[in-house]
Amino acid sequence: MALLELRNITAGYGDNMILKNFNFQVEKGELVSLLGPSGCGKTTTLRLVQGFLNSTEGQFIFDGEDYTKVPVHKRNFGYVFQNYALFPHLSIFDNVAFGLKLRKVDNLEINKRVMEMLEVVDLKGFEKRFPDELSGGQKQRVALARALVIRPGLLLFDEPLSNLDAKLRVKMRVEIRKIQQRLGITAIYVTHDQEECFSISDKVAVMNGGIIEQLDNPINIYNNPLTEFTAKFVGFENFIDLDLISEENGQGVYKAKNSTIFYTSYTKGSDAKGTIRPEDIEIQRFDGRNSENTIEGIVGISTFLGKQIQYIVSTKLGDFIVNTSFENNFKNGEKVNIKFNKDKLILV
Repeated sequence: MALLELRNITAGYGDNMILKNFNFQVEKGELVSLLGPSGCGKTTTLRLVQGFLNSTEGQFIFDGEDYTKVPVHKRNFGYVFQNYALFPHLSIFDNVAFGLKLRKVDNLEINKRVMEMLEVVDLKGFEKRFPDELSGGQKQRVALARALVIRPGLLLFDEPLSNLDAKLRVKMRVEIRKIQQRLGITAIYVTHDQEECFSISDKVAVMNGGIIEQLDNPINIYNNPLTEFTAKFVGFENFIDLDLISEENGQGVYKAKNSTIFYTSYTKGSDAKGTIRPEDIEIQRFDGRNSENTIEGIVGISTFLGKQIQYIVSTKLGDFIVNTSFENNFKNGEKVNIKFNKDKLILV
């Protein structure tokens, strides 16, 4: 049984319903990220779980109880915001202790739990300092300690690393994951950064237009997107419309609009859209032969990417982006073949 479940939720702002018949589950001990572009519904989902937004339909079940109408102050959830939300006039100790004092925990217990939590986030010895004396990463760890010290049933992250520089974001996401796993706490993490959420999540919910396009572990989403939106979001840039001709030994035989035959490692209905990453297309010197999974084209723009060169190749099926090593150097205007690896051609 899931620890958290949103059942057939409809929610939004005024007449603008962002979530419609929305369903979502999180198992105990998991860190699940909500990933998607602005306006996809991830923040609305988080606000609904927090209790800052009420649904017009559906149920929110947490740990077997109906939380649909439970007010914010009665939900023992911890929050970590992108702007830290620390009190500048309070010491680090008092910032972390704030939630415990609201809950009227006795002073001895407050002191014990605050100091334990400061040690967990590697800030022992900073308790007498003030937020202005800390770096961005240290402030974020204080915010994390404050959220964790109340021993929440659920930890919620709202783009917590967006205010940090790139190098510090990488360090902090490792720290967040390490602490979450060490404490075994269940968490929902909202971000628009694919690399960030893939690196720390047990599961990722890719959202678009108020629905979950795919909910799976990061490896499956990255390698086997189920929809065109998910594929584009995780880096697939080349798409081909395909019609199924036959199935042979579990493999699909498809035909493109220019009559080129494409073999795939599996089938997916009579009509499908094939997609492949730029680095999985092989670019070859033009040889004049017609081969399966291969189309001819003309090299257009080439771009230096550091470790690779990227080519835009124009074909009768449209333009394709191809990344290849420096060993394969092609000139603008040169006629080439591009070959699609059947094991890398994904059907969405």
